[in-house]
Amino acid sequence: MVEQVSAEMVANVHSVDVSLGDRVEAGATLLVLESMKMEIPVLAETGGVVVDVKVAAGDVVQEGDILVLLD
Repeated sequence: MVEQVSAEMVANVHSVDVSLGDRVEAGATLLVLESMKMEIPVLAETGGVVVDVKVAAGDVVQEGDILVLLD
């Protein structure tokens, strides 16, 4: 089952810490968003393999945008 990791707010993508094919554990930092000068880590809720990364550092995301897909 594919897990969609989505943005919870409007923010800038500060850094992307995973790549296609990476295996991650639950709680691993996938990327870091920046909003109002605060850095907000986006964590994997479950473990899995990164099957798609939809954003890059410097992108602006809206609430609900899909950031990463895990399988």
